[in-house]
Amino acid sequence: MSTQRSLLEDNRQVRRAIELIELGARLQMLQAETALPYERLLRLYKEVAGRSPSKGQLPFSTDWFVSWQPNIHSSLFLNLYNYLLKTSELDDVEAIAKGYRLYAAEVGTHGVEPLLTITRAWRLVRFVDAGMLASTRCTRCGGHFVTHPGELAHKFVCGLCQPPARAGKGRRAGAIH
Repeated sequence: MSTQRSLLEDNRQVRRAIELIELGARLQMLQAETALPYERLLRLYKEVAGRSPSKGQLPFSTDWFVSWQPNIHSSLFLNLYNYLLKTSELDDVEAIAKGYRLYAAEVGTHGVEPLLTITRAWRLVRFVDAGMLASTRCTRCGGHFVTHPGELAHKFVCGLCQPPARAGKGRRAGAIH
């Protein structure tokens, strides 16, 4: 009986890894969120993605999430993720994956490329869980946005209600049209 249970768990871990690889997860995320050995994840990554995984360290700065355009994208994802956790029986990683799919679909309907990758979305959740980032309510629109934990909530105005002076002037991905 224990062999069957471990085979089922192994199958669940492989399915989770495949889903995350298809969403573009980095190898470090797969290692943290599955119980599969590194060598097996590497082979699985190459088979699913058709290439070797990206090398290098994961982004660690919290500043990226609070800069103007990334903040809008990060806040949309975080709100979807939090909603899924509150209204469903999903575990943390399932909520990240489903929230990321919803985020990518939503920005895609507006003809905008997602600025947030699945790995950055995962890091965002980890930063919030560690208290390095928070969600603060905008005093104008009432939306919740990613902020540094020390942000004064009674004075916070989001980047949608008060965009920076040069906002939307460029032709970069994610620019306002």
